[in-house]
Amino acid sequence: MDEHPYTFKCNTVAQHGGQELDPLTNARAVPIYQTASYGFKSTDHAASLFQMQEEGYIYSRNVNPTNRVLEKRLAELEGGIDAFAVSSGQSAVTIALLTLAKVGDEIVATNALYGGTYNLFAETFKRFGVTVRFVDGGNFSELEDAINEKTKAIFTETIGNPGLQIADIKMISKVARHHGLPLVVDSTFTTPFLQKPIEFGADIVVHSTTKFIGGHGTAIGGIMVDAGKFNWANGNFPEFTEPKKSLNNQSYINLSNASAFIAKARFELGHDLGTALSPFHGWLFIQGLESLSLRMKQHVINTQKIAEYLAEHSQVAWVNYPTLKNNTQYELAKTYLPKGAGAIFTFGIKGGYESAKTFINSVKLLSHVANVGDSKTLVIHPASTTHSRLSPEEQLATGVTKDQIRLSIGLEDVEDIKADIDQALQKSVEASLVE
Repeated sequence: MDEHPYTFKCNTVAQHGGQELDPLTNARAVPIYQTASYGFKSTDHAASLFQMQEEGYIYSRNVNPTNRVLEKRLAELEGGIDAFAVSSGQSAVTIALLTLAKVGDEIVATNALYGGTYNLFAETFKRFGVTVRFVDGGNFSELEDAINEKTKAIFTETIGNPGLQIADIKMISKVARHHGLPLVVDSTFTTPFLQKPIEFGADIVVHSTTKFIGGHGTAIGGIMVDAGKFNWANGNFPEFTEPKKSLNNQSYINLSNASAFIAKARFELGHDLGTALSPFHGWLFIQGLESLSLRMKQHVINTQKIAEYLAEHSQVAWVNYPTLKNNTQYELAKTYLPKGAGAIFTFGIKGGYESAKTFINSVKLLSHVANVGDSKTLVIHPASTTHSRLSPEEQLATGVTKDQIRLSIGLEDVEDIKADIDQALQKSVEASLVE
């Protein structure tokens, strides 16, 4: 989109950000550039592109015009300067952090994490020679103590999955700044509609675009957004400042300046590991962004009503949703989530694991799937699925208990959602009486 002397608001950016009319056809909608490669004007042009002397397209593993609109649009929505879209949210987390850390380096992460991310950090990163130290995200002295001369980044989630711990990004970023480290924040649960982590001090924001950004459970993807504010030349990141033979003896700072992180992520790990996002999936995510604010508003309305309903239900032991007035994070939610705490929450069912199984096996409208952020309401038992690879101690550290059920509330009529939950809860009561 052409630059204007004023800044567009969120809904306008979601419709127009990052896009110019197609130069050949003036197509209003973003075209799908379903191509692997692009022609060069000359050998000099090809060499210039490969050496990053000018912008352009070489191969869709690195950059694709459809995906480029998604990248620019989401960067603008988040208040960043650039973004890199990849094949999944897990890829986005992996590439973001391994762009910063190499063999022998360390990362400090809050422990309230999605199970796949926890396992990635606890097990897979070890094979890359990178150690991740887990800390209580609300204990800032513990966070300070975990940082040493090998630390290259701090990682957290805006809202922990599934424990729903709200990250105090202002405080965590203060610690990160003190040590000259970037703060990487997974904002999948919140999206730029509910929270913009960069405004609170985040340096890099990652998303699983599979979730709310896509919004309909139709495509897998991820993205990382760079705030463009971190000083990569502070002495802690020589790989950003040292000349590279592959870049004609220039550094990423020389070539890309404020965009050095995205350039390095895209043309090193993105290129070498081949985590390319399908342009068709990129196009689907662009469609999702165009309705994001409308969907998120209704997600929040529905979720608040269901959470309040369950909080009063006789078969429910507890409900964890930050905007319930008796929730321990209610005040923190006012600061970080003034538009609402999103569509995901957990509750404990009386009767424990067996009752949880009965409940999930009894739902009819709700979908039992390993996903969140869909337009349809989803349900799962984290302890036996998404976090099953963690030890009992690790499960508790991430906020997972045996009686816990996770709901991702969709866009159906809220009374229909409520009726299905009620009949499934009744079935769990009947099953416990039989036993």
